[in-house]
Amino acid sequence: QVQLVESGGGLVQAGGSLRLSCVASGRTFSSVAMGWFRQAPGKEREFVSSINWSGRTTFYASFVKGRFTISRDNVKNTVHLQMNNLKPEDTAVYYCAYGRTGAERHERREYAYWGQGTQVTVSS
Repeated sequence: QVQLVESGGGLVQAGGSLRLSCVASGRTFSSVAMGWFRQAPGKEREFVSSINWSGRTTFYASFVKGRFTISRDNVKNTVHLQMNNLKPEDTAVYYCAYGRTGAERHERREYAYWGQGTQVTVSS
């Protein structure tokens, strides 16, 4: 079993920044991909970004490319999502996800464990 604990969400004005963190425990972290997804009220959970086991390969949804950066620290079992130039449409609950393999993926079924989520609210 894997436990994922997200932090760093909050309320920010449009144009501002937040840094989300997710700490993993319970199983090997350094050999699997990690991802971030988000879910806005009344909408499906959607892919935001992913990173492969080594951190050398990353992938972003088109709507965050150039604004968000994913990174990982395999010593601290932590994955981060740096979010800059936030927009009101980025408002959602953000979830950290633990991959089934080491390769980065953007589909929900490729992730085996999920955190409880952290709320991000961007005001206009």
